[in-house]
Amino acid sequence: MLTALLVAHNIKRVVVCPGSRNAVLVNDFQEHPALQCYAVTDERSAGFYALGLSLADNVPVAVCVTSGTALLNLAPAVAEASYRHHGLIVISADRPQAWIEQLDGQTLQQVNALAPFVERSIQLPEPTDAIERWHCNRLINEALLSVRQRGRKSVHINVPISEPLFDFSRPSLSQVRKITQYEKVINETAFINNIGRPLLEAQRPMLIIGQLNIHDNAIDSCLSQLSKRMLVVCEPTASDYAVPFDVALSLIAEQDACMYWPDFVLYLGDTLTSKRMKKFIRKCVEIKPETEVWHVSEDGQIHDTFQGQTGSVEGDAQEALSLLAEWVNNSAMADDTDAFNLLTQSSKVFVDCWHNLFHLAENKIDAMDLPFSQAYVVKAFEQSLEDMDYCYQVHYANSSAIRLANIFSNHYIWANRGVNGIEGSLSTAAGFSIAKEDTVFCVIGDLSFFYDQNALWNSNLEGNLRILLLNNGCGGIFYNLAGLEKSSACKQYVAAAHQANAKGICEQNDIGYIAAYNEEDFAIGLATFLTEKTKRPMVYEVFTDVENDAETIKKITCLTNVR
Repeated sequence: MLTALLVAHNIKRVVVCPGSRNAVLVNDFQEHPALQCYAVTDERSAGFYALGLSLADNVPVAVCVTSGTALLNLAPAVAEASYRHHGLIVISADRPQAWIEQLDGQTLQQVNALAPFVERSIQLPEPTDAIERWHCNRLINEALLSVRQRGRKSVHINVPISEPLFDFSRPSLSQVRKITQYEKVINETAFINNIGRPLLEAQRPMLIIGQLNIHDNAIDSCLSQLSKRMLVVCEPTASDYAVPFDVALSLIAEQDACMYWPDFVLYLGDTLTSKRMKKFIRKCVEIKPETEVWHVSEDGQIHDTFQGQTGSVEGDAQEALSLLAEWVNNSAMADDTDAFNLLTQSSKVFVDCWHNLFHLAENKIDAMDLPFSQAYVVKAFEQSLEDMDYCYQVHYANSSAIRLANIFSNHYIWANRGVNGIEGSLSTAAGFSIAKEDTVFCVIGDLSFFYDQNALWNSNLEGNLRILLLNNGCGGIFYNLAGLEKSSACKQYVAAAHQANAKGICEQNDIGYIAAYNEEDFAIGLATFLTEKTKRPMVYEVFTDVENDAETIKKITCLTNVR
C-alpha cells in the first residue's frame, strides 16, 4: 500500500539506507519501475542526499531507514528541509509496539521522534481487516498530501513490521485509493489592495527577497521589471538579480542612514544571510514605527524578522511576484502609460540613492587587490565561471563560504540556509549532482567537509560533481566574531583547529584530488578543476591562512560581527 501510494502521488526517488527491519520496504521500492532508489549508508548523509535530489527537480523525495537510532540521524536534514519549505518523506521501519521499551534490540520510541520538525507524524497500523486497511490508506494519503501543502514541510511515516520479515512471494501491488487535494492560492484581490497598491504608492518602496528554493528565469524577469518601480534587494540564494547590499550597507555613514530607510517593505521568501540588513531594517522600524512591513511566507506563520511586521500572507513567493508584476503591467496598459518607468520624484530619489550605493559597492569589490586568501579564491573561481561554456549549478556551504558567495556571486546559488547548520552541505550537493546533468560545484569550508565526508562514500557519484574545499585549518568564521579572539579557548576548542587534509579521503573513495598553497598553484589547478572531464568527482583543496582570511574579509565588508 505504501509503495503504491508513493507512485500514485508522483514520488519518483527514494534514498534507502541499509538495515534488516526496512529490507521489506526497500525490496518493494526497488522492484517498482516508477521508483528510482539510491543507496546511502550513512543516515546523516542520506537525509541531505534526499534534500539535494528534491531540490534538483522540485519534487519531494522519500528517505527510508531501519529501526532504532537510524531515524534520529535524519533530524538535521529533516529540520533543514522543513525550514526551507522543501520537505522530505521520512519512512522508518519499526519493531511492533509491544516490544518498545522492553530491552530488545533497536526498540527506542520512534513515534513523534521528529515531531518538532515535521508537519505530520503518523504511526501505521499493521492491518488485519478492512477497517484497519482503510485507516492505513487514509494515514498514508494524509502524509503524502501534507508534504506538498501549507509550507511544504517534512512528514514522518513510521511502519511497525512484525516477524517473519522476509517473504517476497506477493506477485504485484494491489490497487489503492489515492486522495487528491487542491493547493491553496493567494487571494489576488486582497493581495493587490493591501500590498500591491500601497507598495507602489509608497515614497520609499523596498522589496526584499529571502532564500528561494527554485531557480526560475520567470522570477528574474519579474524582479527586473519591478526594480523599475521600487528598490529590489536580494541575495544570490534568491535570484540571478542579486546585489551586494551587505557591502553597500557598510558604506553608509551612521548619520546618513535615514536617507536609505524604506517606508514600505515587502519581504518574500525565507532566510536572509545578511545580519547587517536585518539590523538595518530593525533600526528603521524602531525609529519609524509607521513603516509598513509585510511578509509572504509559504507556511502562513508570523515571521517577524524585522521586529515590525504589519501583516502576513500565506503563499508562494513566485506566485506573489508574478501577481505583482502582472498587475502593474496591466495597470500601465489600461492607463496607456509605461508603468514600469513611472516613479514619483521621492521614490526616484530613494531608488537612485540605493543604486548609486550598489555601484560603489561593486566598484569596491572589483578594485580591491586581494591577497591570497579564501576571498581571493572565491572571487577568482566566480570570475572564471563566467567564461565557462557549459551549464553549471553552484552550492555553497554555511559559515564563511556563503558569506563569500554574497560578496562575489552574481548568479543564483544553492545553500542550506533553512537552519544554517554546517552539516550536510556536501551531501546535499552530491544528491543534487546525481539528479542533474549540469556540472555541480560545491564550495565548502574544512569543518563542513570533514564533518560530511561520508557524502563521498557513494558509487552513484560522477564527474559532474566538483568540490572547492577551502581549508584554513579551523572554523575561520569564529575569527570574525569581535572579542572571541581574546578567549584562550578560541583556537583549539571553539574554532576546532586541525591539520587534516582531504587527500586520503579522496583516495579511499576514488575521488580526483588536486591541491594549492599559493596564487601560482591555484591558477594552474583552477583551470584543471573547471575544465578537465572525469568519470568520478574531483576535490580541489586550497590551503590558506586563517588570520589572513579574517583580515581580508574585514577590509572588504568592515565586518565586526557575523553569525
